[in-house]
Amino acid sequence: MKRPDAKVRAARVSIYSNTLLTTLKLVAGVATGSVSVLSEAVHSANDLVASFIAFFSVRISDRPADQRHPYGHGKVESMSGLIEALLIFGAAAYIIVEAVERLRGQAEPLRVGPGLAVMVVSAVTNVLVARYLFRVARQTDSVALLADAEHLRTDVVTSVGVVVGLALVALTGLSEIDAIVALVVAAVICRAAYRLTREALEPLMDAGLPEGDLQVVRSVLDAEPGVLAYHKLRTRKSGSSRHVDAHVLMDDHLSLVEAHELTERLEDRIRELLPRAEVMLHTEPHDAEVEHQLEFHGRNIAQ
Repeated sequence: MKRPDAKVRAARVSIYSNTLLTTLKLVAGVATGSVSVLSEAVHSANDLVASFIAFFSVRISDRPADQRHPYGHGKVESMSGLIEALLIFGAAAYIIVEAVERLRGQAEPLRVGPGLAVMVVSAVTNVLVARYLFRVARQTDSVALLADAEHLRTDVVTSVGVVVGLALVALTGLSEIDAIVALVVAAVICRAAYRLTREALEPLMDAGLPEGDLQVVRSVLDAEPGVLAYHKLRTRKSGSSRHVDAHVLMDDHLSLVEAHELTERLEDRIRELLPRAEVMLHTEPHDAEVEHQLEFHGRNIAQ
């Protein structure tokens, strides 16, 4: 398991790269007059703001639980991802407005050379940084870093699109192609923003863990002969932490100590198989609980 500072280090790298690329694209956009390059400068500036958000969110999310936040601070990463998605939508809206204005106005000749060079550098840089962020995000299960990496992967696609557009402008002399490419860039950005929004909202809405994680929990409970049945299995995710709770039915004649030892063993096994999991199992006497559920709730929970 990576130490928490691995996330901070990765977020810091993203800040450095986005600062450099935003500056280069802005200078190239002004020098060439290309709306697609300027749109990429806006996109990178957006990425820079998102990188700062990710940097601060990963620092906060790894703080231990306290009296005011007994479940920890993990959801700040999902909030960060949602803010990043909204920023991407904003950047796309700006690009669309600029491109439409350019198409409606008189197209001016473009100096594509500086723009092409900067966009190639941008694409290569973002490929390397995005791969690094994706790796750390997977190792630390960080929603904020995943959102930042998705941000940069979108940048790679749009940078390549701008390179193709500028090359076509150079070959054909049609400056309108530049604005059309900018609109395509905006469409790609909107698609990425929608995906990020959906992924960020799920933890905030306490969506359950993926089926693969649920199967891990079920396999542990099903494999234990002392577990006669279980119900009310609930899961959710908060940042990189998983939360699992369930009611486990055991033999009515087990002593309190025996039931406690079995419960501890089950919780430890689930934690072993599910990284960063907080597990809470509620132990119940099998026959008494089955009878209670049938009599008062009309449910048969016997397995």
